[in-house]
Order: sequence, then structure tokens, then C-alpha cells
Amino acid sequence: MKLSTRARYGIRAMVELAQNEGKGPLQIKAIGQHQEISIKYLEQLLAILKSGGFVRSVRGAKGGYMLADAAKKIRLSDVFNCLEGPLVTTECLEDNDYCPKAADCVTRELWAEVQTAVKKVLDSFTLEDLVEKAKTKKNMDYQI
Repeated sequence: MKLSTRARYGIRAMVELAQNEGKGPLQIKAIGQHQEISIKYLEQLLAILKSGGFVRSVRGAKGGYMLADAAKKIRLSDVFNCLEGPLVTTECLEDNDYCPKAADCVTRELWAEVQTAVKKVLDSFTLEDLVEKAKTKKNMDYQI
């Protein structure tokens, strides 16, 4: 299982906005440069996140993007679902008729557990949690 760049870059952009929370809008160019994401791709991601209600845009010379809600209220699972849709490890978990072996397949149970575990991790973190982790990581880097 591999996460797409959409999920990884989108969450990185959201963390960048969360780190800037309370300081006004952040220009897309600044987000792109700091996170090393192309402006064109970032525009697509922010449009998805905006339509999902996670970010809002501010027009004008001092405009840009900002979180639509407090970082402590935004769960990573919600951001992930906005960017990728529901997390599903295998098709048979969504549709019992997808595979004729679904009813008695032992590996289906394994994939269900993996899916539940990943969802639990994503549910357990907010953007604020990642901002705090970034602060701790930054402080540790300076101590070395």
C-alpha cells in the first residue's frame, strides 16, 4: 500500500497552513517553496481542500490561503478523505460481490484489520498535533 502524492502533499500543505495559523493568509508561492511542491499542483490540491471546506482563500495583495477552521479541530482522517476518498485496502471490503471468496477469505479479514488500523491512526491526529511534532523535531535538530 502506497499513499499518493495527492494525500502526502495535500497534508503537508495543510500542516504549513496550520503552522501559520493566526498570522493571516499564506501565499501559494510561499507554501510551494517551503514544501517543495509545484505551484500548479498545489493550486489543484488547494482547490480540492477549499471545496471540502478545509481552507479558504483571501483575495488581494496580502491574500492567500488559510485554514477554514482551527488546526486542533481538523483531523487528518477528514483531510485524507477529502483528498483521496474513503480509505479502502481492497475492493472486497466495499463490495461483498466483488470476489466470490469474500465470505470465507481469511486474507479479507487481514485487510480489514489493516484498514481499521490505518483509519484509527489518521483519526487520532489533528493538524495541531503535527504542528507540535514539527516544533519538537525542529528543537531536537538544533540540539544536535
